[in-house]
Amino acid sequence: MKILFAVSECAPFIKSGGLGDVAGALPRELIKLGADVRVVMPKYSLIADELLSKAKKITSISIQMSWRSQYCGIETLVHNGVTYYLIDNEYYFKRDTLYGHDDDGERFSFFCQAVLESLPVIPFKPDLIHCHDWHSGMVPFLLDRKYKSDPYYRDMRTVFTIHNLQFQGWFERDILGDMLNLEDYHFDSGDVEFNGMVNFMKGAILSSNAITTVSPTYRDEIQTPFFGEQMDGVLREQSFKLHGIINGIDTESYNPETDRLIEANYSKEDPINKDLNKLALQKEFNLPEAKETPIIAMVTRLTEQKGLSLVQHIMHEILEEEDVQLIVLGSGEYEYEEYFNYLASTYSEQAGVYIGFSEALAHRIYAGADFFLMPSLFEPCGLSQLISFQYGTIPIARETGGLNDTVHPLNEFELTGNGFTFSDYNAHDMKYTIKRALSFYKHKEVWPALLKNAMSGDYSWAQSAAQYHELYTKLQRRH
Repeated sequence: MKILFAVSECAPFIKSGGLGDVAGALPRELIKLGADVRVVMPKYSLIADELLSKAKKITSISIQMSWRSQYCGIETLVHNGVTYYLIDNEYYFKRDTLYGHDDDGERFSFFCQAVLESLPVIPFKPDLIHCHDWHSGMVPFLLDRKYKSDPYYRDMRTVFTIHNLQFQGWFERDILGDMLNLEDYHFDSGDVEFNGMVNFMKGAILSSNAITTVSPTYRDEIQTPFFGEQMDGVLREQSFKLHGIINGIDTESYNPETDRLIEANYSKEDPINKDLNKLALQKEFNLPEAKETPIIAMVTRLTEQKGLSLVQHIMHEILEEEDVQLIVLGSGEYEYEEYFNYLASTYSEQAGVYIGFSEALAHRIYAGADFFLMPSLFEPCGLSQLISFQYGTIPIARETGGLNDTVHPLNEFELTGNGFTFSDYNAHDMKYTIKRALSFYKHKEVWPALLKNAMSGDYSWAQSAAQYHELYTKLQRRH
């Protein structure tokens, strides 16, 4: 089976979030299952030179965008056993950031057409194209509505994954003719029209052979008005082809037994060295070095989605009422950055904050903290809770999206569960759950069992890849 991943970002080349992690890890796991999986993505100037220098040019073609004829270079390289194709156009992809440009609609209209136009000259004829989020959302639409009249493309199938429904790719209607060479009837028929705009994600949802989301709970949530971002009606109509498959993590990179970025290695069988990581983390943040004081950590984007309004309401009470420390790593909205800086200055003996991001520091926090707080308003999948499990850092999470699928509340009587959860988006419910979690921290029977439960789960990509492979196989059989 030949599969092409069409993505706007991919680790280790470049990533801004979970999509990049998925595109980097999932193809490798699928190859282990016998599939021929390759990846096509833009050639951003931000990609590290050591990777770009390995790419070799295959050829160049022209992409016709209405009256424009745009250069499209096609380069290739193999990295970690995966073949990558890079779509080269400096006008579109030589930028200082991945997204957020006024011409993003044009940039990714070009990319979607380049994906399809490049296939005959790569040459790699996939049985199935797996597209991710709105940036590649017009690939399934163009394939279904335009390219399938060509026998070369007729048998190709498509899967579209929604990583975050909040970002759908909304643009003025003239993008159809001006950038995508499509007739107005595609808009008038409602194929891509939504609230008077062209919606790339709607086009993908309607035209793909299967749709996946990054967790079973998120699959169900996005079919409701609260989580559906106005798309819930469309998703309910297409629910017959909607699947929820939980993401995995790179368990080689996130392994406390071998991780070179942490103070001391440890395992679920012998977790004693976790205390050394804790003391080192406390020292790094100029907090009192006390292994008996629990640390609550957050490694997160500082946005409302991550539930930070709940933290604002009650964290000062937690710090005043409990013998606990708080460590935060992240950046984002100014309001939340200022709030955590305020906590760090007001509770200097209890709170440590790093505004920004550091991969190495993130590893040290996962290894040194005792609890990991994730009170998200919504969370399609979430990777942080999976990473924290690996390091024996117990999640305190709201029951939404992938958090609901992976964090199972402690039953102290049967010694089951791997974390602490609350259901309502309510600050006092979160406060109660935090206090309950802290009450078990020094429990000689419950705490070791909880640690072992968390560290014993399988959070690798192997299970997810098997589910994707099964979905691909079913689509091929139906053909």
